[in-house]
Amino acid sequence: MNTRTALPEGVISLPGHEAHARGVLDANAWAYFAGGAADEHTLRANPAAWEALRLHPRILRPVAGGHTRVSLLGRSLAHPILLAPVAYQRMAHPDGEIGTALAASAQQAGLVLSTQASTPLEAVADAIRNDPDRGPLWFQLYLQHDRGFNLELIRRAEAAGYEALVLTVDAPCNGARDRERQAGFRLPPGISAVNLSQLSPRPDPARHPHQSALFDGLLQQAPTWDDIAWLQASTRLPLILKGVLHSDDAREAARLQVGGLIVSNHGGRTLDTLPPTAEVLPEIVEALGGSLPVLVDGGIRRGTDVLKAMALGASAVLIGRPYIYGLANAGALGVAHVIRLLRDELEIAMALSGCPTLGDIPADLVRRARN
Repeated sequence: MNTRTALPEGVISLPGHEAHARGVLDANAWAYFAGGAADEHTLRANPAAWEALRLHPRILRPVAGGHTRVSLLGRSLAHPILLAPVAYQRMAHPDGEIGTALAASAQQAGLVLSTQASTPLEAVADAIRNDPDRGPLWFQLYLQHDRGFNLELIRRAEAAGYEALVLTVDAPCNGARDRERQAGFRLPPGISAVNLSQLSPRPDPARHPHQSALFDGLLQQAPTWDDIAWLQASTRLPLILKGVLHSDDAREAARLQVGGLIVSNHGGRTLDTLPPTAEVLPEIVEALGGSLPVLVDGGIRRGTDVLKAMALGASAVLIGRPYIYGLANAGALGVAHVIRLLRDELEIAMALSGCPTLGDIPADLVRRARN
């Protein structure tokens, strides 16, 4: 396993981190972290959609004294960049989720820890608990078939100091990940979803002719809107739904008074040919009319992408693969470098667009590229 802790020479951007990580990660890990579903149309469409948006800046605006601060769920954040949940980070580097947490804390970025983390959730929280300047710490939840286990996991997150639950709602089953299957993906020895180690095996459905192993098996316990109400009644933490792409679902979430939404297509890892998030974001924002915070992930690779997302109505953004590439390249230092690069690029983009603060972004800053 890679154990590098020094920044690679000449890497000065998030795409640069990705290119370097391709030579650092083994084929097994690369297939898992970099791959998408099926033909990977959505995987490619996510960054392309941000690239297709054009900035239309104003000039000669006073920008001295500007900042990137934003308010989210009652907290003031130094900047609107959070780290999305990514599983099995020790597969990228021995620092794993601890290194990611330390980097996020040092750079004042929010962190969402995956249910399938390869490090106990308590250890991650303990690593950054005493940093008063850190960003928010949230716990991502995949609902399991055992409600008792779900409650226990939620209580652990609450006791450890996590500030919100992020329920992933777009992945009741895995997508058809061709790249992983071609690579024969398997978890390396010693790496597992440690927070699920006490989960009892899923009961086998009764066998009968013509049964679908998916529809009559795994999906029998797939979450529904009824589970949202149950979760809200079971925790004191705000509940954020991750994986919303349809305005009707956004309105239903608002009716149930969840804490917020993340517009996401799971990084192109579940259902291929889903629309890129940059295209869907304005529809979701319009449907909600400001009633809920709306975050977005998927393909954000430059500070200009962050600025575009905020111009389209996002409350904040999340990145996934880029910080994993930074982790692979240089451990915690690599993750911190990725966050810092993105924040610096955001400040440059704001200054060159005449926007001293994120609240000063005009509605007409972003335009669609003409064919």
